[in-house]
Amino acid sequence: MDEQTINCAIVTISDTRTVADDKSGDALADLVAASGFVVVERSIVADDRARIAKVLRELCERDGISLILTTGGTGISPRDVTPEATRDVVEIEIPGIAETMRRETAGKTRTAILSRGLAGVANSTLIVNLPGSPNGVGECYGMIAEALRHALNQIAGRADHG
Repeated sequence: MDEQTINCAIVTISDTRTVADDKSGDALADLVAASGFVVVERSIVADDRARIAKVLRELCERDGISLILTTGGTGISPRDVTPEATRDVVEIEIPGIAETMRRETAGKTRTAILSRGLAGVANSTLIVNLPGSPNGVGECYGMIAEALRHALNQIAGRADHG
């Protein structure tokens, strides 16, 4: 399989976090780098469906970004709208990614079953919603990290399907 450089954008969804206290974004950036991916963009966006969707669309339209990972806004509180905003953007949903994160982490964190994060493809860019806590980010990313490069190669038409 081709070992292309994978450029990633990390978007933290929060009404209250700043760059200085974005612990889940920091944890995710470390995990992404450990996977051999390059973080080329980090941003914080308020819990607003239209604003989140706008940022995701803009990132998908930029050349060179193949992966967008969001952290936050996947729960069930009234301001948790990341899945809806992501659904507004993606053309193809990949339910197995989110299902795997929920299933595999529920044994460690019972409230993981409340996560509504999703994953999908928009304009040849993979978008994955992760929880908003550093612990949740670590557990969930660990469940999908191995599959991400293969998924990205498939999206780019470089994967061996055999």
